[in-house]
Amino acid sequence: MADAREAETVAQLVERYQLPQKSILVEHNGLALRRHEWAERVLAEGDRVEFVRMVAGG
Repeated sequence: MADAREAETVAQLVERYQLPQKSILVEHNGLALRRHEWAERVLAEGDRVEFVRMVAGG
């Protein structure tokens, strides 16, 4: 498992976990982020990051 402590931004965290960028939503401290914001969003100890995977189906 990747070490999340080494990631400085949300974009780096997504990359470390090898998440599919086009099919996830990222929330940082309860705020949903647009994909272009990931690289700008700096992580700090105690932050809460949630990944939501979007899937289609019936």
